[in-house]
Amino acid sequence: MVNGVSCDCKEQKKYGEILNIIDLYKDKEGSLIQILHAAQKIYGYLPPDLQQLIADSLDIPFSEVSGVVSFYSFFSVKPRGQHTIRVCLGTACYVRGGKKLVEHLIKTLNVELGGTTSDGKFTFEVARCIGACGLAPAIMIDDVVYKQMTPAKFSALLEKF
Repeated sequence: MVNGVSCDCKEQKKYGEILNIIDLYKDKEGSLIQILHAAQKIYGYLPPDLQQLIADSLDIPFSEVSGVVSFYSFFSVKPRGQHTIRVCLGTACYVRGGKKLVEHLIKTLNVELGGTTSDGKFTFEVARCIGACGLAPAIMIDDVVYKQMTPAKFSALLEKF
């Protein structure tokens, strides 16, 4: 049990690491986003009980933590895949084939938008803009941008993962 939250040994270790991060940042104003990023990196996602632990540890309302988590698309309240694929649907990418990439990805990976593949390998998301308009259509896998993507290039790229 960590701060009143029941969990197994593996979770206890992760929660302990998160509490250490909170201790480092808790006296720094505006540190909630850094703490949430670190917590998600350690735990994999931000379930409500972890959000409550963070809120209690920072002595802030749960609604403040939950509001930040739900506002920013890089935070997740569900388990994520080993890799995150983001298809850019900003104007340039959309016009140059981003929508076709989304349709191809849904069909190829058998996953819905915002979902994770059944094998836990990929989480699929769209982004409104990834700042690579000159490379459109662009996708990101984890933190790497891939330019001028086509369905055929995407299928070849997936084989590397």
